[in-house]
Amino acid sequence: MKQSGTWNKAFGLQQSGLGGLDEAHWNYDENALYAASLARGEGVATDADALRVETGQHTGRSATDKFIVRDETTETTIWWDNNKSMSSAHFDQLHRDFVEHTNGKELFVQDLYGGADPEFRIKVRIFTEFAWHSLFIRHLLRRPEIAELADFVPELTIIDLPSFKADPERHGCRSETVIAGNLARGLVLIGNTEYAGEIKKSVFGALNYFLPERGVMPMHCSANVGPNDDAALFFGLSGTGKTTLSSDASRTLIGDDEHGWSNNGVFNFEGGCYAKTIRLSEEAEPEIYAATRQKGAVLENVVLDPVTRKPDFDDGSLTENARVAYPIHFIPNASETGMAGNPKNIIMLTADASGVLPPIARMTPAQAMYHFLSGYTAKVAGTEKGVVGTQATFSTCFGAPFMPRHPSEYGNLLKEKIARHGATCWLVNTGWTGGAYGTGSRMPIKATRALLNAALDGSLNDVDMRTDPNFGFEIPLSVEGVDDKLLDPRETWEDKQAYDREAQALVNKFIENFEKFESHVDGSVLNAAPLVRQAAE
Repeated sequence: MKQSGTWNKAFGLQQSGLGGLDEAHWNYDENALYAASLARGEGVATDADALRVETGQHTGRSATDKFIVRDETTETTIWWDNNKSMSSAHFDQLHRDFVEHTNGKELFVQDLYGGADPEFRIKVRIFTEFAWHSLFIRHLLRRPEIAELADFVPELTIIDLPSFKADPERHGCRSETVIAGNLARGLVLIGNTEYAGEIKKSVFGALNYFLPERGVMPMHCSANVGPNDDAALFFGLSGTGKTTLSSDASRTLIGDDEHGWSNNGVFNFEGGCYAKTIRLSEEAEPEIYAATRQKGAVLENVVLDPVTRKPDFDDGSLTENARVAYPIHFIPNASETGMAGNPKNIIMLTADASGVLPPIARMTPAQAMYHFLSGYTAKVAGTEKGVVGTQATFSTCFGAPFMPRHPSEYGNLLKEKIARHGATCWLVNTGWTGGAYGTGSRMPIKATRALLNAALDGSLNDVDMRTDPNFGFEIPLSVEGVDDKLLDPRETWEDKQAYDREAQALVNKFIENFEKFESHVDGSVLNAAPLVRQAAE
């Protein structure tokens, strides 16, 4: 067997169960992996020497093919209403077949950290068939110093084999594609998909499972920090502005997607970014655009001009989920440590297509937990295949697909940490005003940024507030640089009775969605629910 690179000789392929490989490339750096990807024909260089790859039939996560082993440990700890189960026997057979499939193969191996805080990070070993997958995950996770590799022993091992096709009858899965995790063994198996995001999210899912037991709140959010160690968290589903609004030249970016909140403060799970590129423009998002122009950035399913090799970010013919992966140091104002103190402000973003919610509102800890468990936004036509008109969407904890435990565990952790550290919580609507989608207009980004700046610098703490009659949170009456009328969504509607009807319809959707959580929360959270009212005269 041929082996090259740097690794722990006392814990190598045999200990990872892959002794039948033909060749293993250990912990190659970015330059070596970039060169290997091109030499192996896995991708092509763009005009700026980024690496463009295509992922075939899978251009996003295969959520219906994801499984967790159900055993004595996970029986009572996994939220089985949200996660598919696989028996230990089926997983063991799948693992044996994975190992056999690797015999005689050439694999790339990365030893990396999941988590910037040394106290809570986990050691992850990732085996991949593709050099570009190894480059991708090296960008996305935290990279140890070379000296640390000599005694690296993984706590989580991921084997990613796009050429492996599962057998549903033999392996207890749904199709030839499979993402199966055995939490007791610290092992994840990924087969028959080239979409690299499955590797990243497998690490996130493991951290979401293990960290709550240690009092750490895992979060699907972006984070930044000001000059006075005033960290802020930005929760939000796709299309709400999570990445854009956390990118602020006056503040340091901690990370754009996944974080933990311990008693030490906030820390990034990752060492890089995985940003959507569809309709990316230099004017709107200059930092992300600049990252796509750096050598070694991985452009996933981005269309290139066949002659100039220049990316066409407006072309969604391959997928609307085209992305770029890059190390966080490609962003000029990114944190080197990936860590900051306890957050002073928590922002929950929503793109409300009903035009009901205000552009900003201050929430109590109980209201914050209610909206965190609700995870509300709206999809509009054109943003996702099959969406016609608008659709209210509730994704608990702003990331239901990645939550192995029951949402109430994460919600209670968040509520406790807000109370302990005195964070101020805000709901920010980046959706519609002056009417619902199709009648009203999109919330002005200039106003949203002005309101966010006022929240983050503390000036909103000293303004007069009114209580919203439907949702009960506090809304500022006046903020410098923002039209007062914009702060009262009802006043932006010409037909006030139409607003009242739309508001009550949204209230009812919240209440109906929250029924499944009512037995898991205390009275203060139940009392934070919006109110059903008669339409105002």
